[in-house]
Amino acid sequence: MSILRELVEDIPIPKMTKVKQVFDDQKIDDLGKALREKLQEKDLEKIVEKDMEIAVAVGSRGLDRLVETTKETIDYLKKLGAQPFIVPCMGSHGGATGPGQKAVLEHLGVTEEAVGAEIRSSMEVIKIDELENGLPIYIDKIASEADGIVVINRVKPHTAFRGPVESGIMKMISIGLGKQKGAEACHQLGFKHMAEHVPAMANIIMDKMPILFAVATVENAFDKVKQIEVLLPDEIYEEEVILQETAKNSLPQLYFDKIDVLIIDEIGKNISGDGMDPNITGRYPTPYAYGGPEVTKMVVLDLTHQTEGNANGVGTADFTTQKLVDKMNREATYANGLTSTVVGPTHISTAMPDDELAVKAAIKTCNILDFTKVKLVRIKNTLEIGEIQVSENLIEEVKQHNKTEQISDLFDMTFDKEGNIQ
Repeated sequence: MSILRELVEDIPIPKMTKVKQVFDDQKIDDLGKALREKLQEKDLEKIVEKDMEIAVAVGSRGLDRLVETTKETIDYLKKLGAQPFIVPCMGSHGGATGPGQKAVLEHLGVTEEAVGAEIRSSMEVIKIDELENGLPIYIDKIASEADGIVVINRVKPHTAFRGPVESGIMKMISIGLGKQKGAEACHQLGFKHMAEHVPAMANIIMDKMPILFAVATVENAFDKVKQIEVLLPDEIYEEEVILQETAKNSLPQLYFDKIDVLIIDEIGKNISGDGMDPNITGRYPTPYAYGGPEVTKMVVLDLTHQTEGNANGVGTADFTTQKLVDKMNREATYANGLTSTVVGPTHISTAMPDDELAVKAAIKTCNILDFTKVKLVRIKNTLEIGEIQVSENLIEEVKQHNKTEQISDLFDMTFDKEGNIQ
């Protein structure tokens, strides 16, 4: 028996129960109609001229109904006589290559056939200005040569800093349109200054480049669009501040203030840029963001297939598994840290031989006297927490909360012969 197995052999794993969590589920059913109405309200025919070549900036995040939103925007521009095309707008994602970023869009369903527009993808940028502190400001060269630029993105809380504007349209303009060099520049002085740098860079880009309008969505707790807005350049900052508050109030959450052990079955870039959303786990990659539960020990068991080996975020956990490490593409993972300057999440947390030992190790080290009273929560990933599993010792808290409901009897957490959780 290995020393690791021997050290955790007698650690008890609690009985579990399934719990339903209730969140905001307001959503737009006919998104196409809603977007067309918003586009028409802005009198865009006054700014979109016939035969204008318009770059439509689309990012790498898994936005709800991204293909539909993109196609409706493309169709509307065509209706006005313009010639729209897509530019990937995603900093260093896709391996920081032109073909890689096009492949990311195609993986999300944004293909030339699906949206009716060519995808022009390159990592070449031009420098258009710099901030007073000397930080350079870049923009995608292809987009810079277009007659107009349209930006599509979701507005949501960032995972590494807090400010009036966090993740949304202005971040898409300053970092996404800046490609790898723009992302690197914006992150250069760290997340401590991001709340200032993101809007400052975006405002300069909007002053110097032909940004026509932006399409902004806010999603409910189940990642479905609940609000969509079309914003002209002079509206973007003020409206995004309001949308940011709406997004924060719409976030799903784990309704427990204190969790001894949090088990996360899978992480990945398709789940969150951080692999798992710190707004859910309470574990942030920097000291400049906050919120969520107090988690003593966190375990990450596996990677999603879609993340293609990018294990960014695993270093935020205390324990992981050898199977995750074996699937890890270190080059893709480390590229995130080199671009964002935050390398903690790309570290490899303590890797145990299998799921069972990883769970027992987290319980053993969660700093409680009686392991049978551990407060343990298990989730599939941070996108899917409408139904979770909690340990027996949390049932009383579930009963006392008006947004949680026990929906199963107690059961044992079981593992197969390889030690993988079932």
